[in-house]
Amino acid sequence: MKKMKSLLAFVFAGVLALGMFGCSSGGSDSAGDAESGASGETTNLRFMTGGESGTYYAYGSVLAQYATNGDYGVSVTALSSNGSQANVQALQDDDADIVFCQSDVTAYAYEGTNLFQETGAYTDFSVVATLYQEQVQIVTCNPDIKTVADLAGKTVSVGAANSGVYFNALDVLGAYDLTLDDIEPVYQSFADSADSLKDDKIDAAFIVAGAPTTAITDLSTTKTAYLVSMDDEHVNKLIETSPYYAKATIAADVYGLESDTTTVSVGAVVLASNYISEDAIYGFTKSLFDGKENNAEAHAKYEELSLEEAASVKGVPYHPGAAKYYEEQGITVESAEI
Repeated sequence: MKKMKSLLAFVFAGVLALGMFGCSSGGSDSAGDAESGASGETTNLRFMTGGESGTYYAYGSVLAQYATNGDYGVSVTALSSNGSQANVQALQDDDADIVFCQSDVTAYAYEGTNLFQETGAYTDFSVVATLYQEQVQIVTCNPDIKTVADLAGKTVSVGAANSGVYFNALDVLGAYDLTLDDIEPVYQSFADSADSLKDDKIDAAFIVAGAPTTAITDLSTTKTAYLVSMDDEHVNKLIETSPYYAKATIAADVYGLESDTTTVSVGAVVLASNYISEDAIYGFTKSLFDGKENNAEAHAKYEELSLEEAASVKGVPYHPGAAKYYEEQGITVESAEI
């Protein structure tokens, strides 16, 4: 009899342990799946951002934490990555659910051009929001270089070969009817470009990032640096052919210059896989703007977030979940058919 009771106790304990394991396991291992939580269904989202020392990762981590801690129906994990092109590839390979991407690279992917010329168009993604602008900054230590046209015949860093910066440089030069044949191009990172300017090895460099940018700030500590302005005629010409650009102004006090700099910018955009539910992306989109209102001190880039800017992307449709949120705010955007 004692043996029988012991056996029954053992079986009961095993069943109880199995039940506890099932309750604690949450959702499936695949991100993007729904799991049952105390407040209802929660969708796990993998958020590919950028390098761990960059703005994408730092800001993305803040956005992920706020969305996860709030009642938005999502649990977001910010992951480091190799940037915009790699992030689009991660969406395509189902290694990410939402990602950061520059607006120009977004257009390249959707249209199958430039960085995606060989792989072809990828359209199973849609826009969530533009969060802030990344300015095309043309920096020089030569005070005689005052316009883009003055770059003719000069040695100019145009970013790493086939990078996003490289194509930005081609676009800006093209607006002034210049090509790489009209300059002496070199292909360098931001830090290497700054070093080359310090050593007088190059005359100017294209740097595409949110201002102030560390490479330019560091350069300014050792040499007098200038930013090259674009005029309205050529800004409008560029935007007409490449609508993912926007006119931008870098205030004089950003780098301690004598006057403001007129240039163009590309947006830092959040994209989502079309396979993610409308409810999940609606919740995440709402968390972005609630975060600005309630969590603004967590990251300086919250200051640049606005409904109008977020809903400004053209040429690539918005995720239905994001479109639903903007509609509630009185803004209509093109919505993807999913």
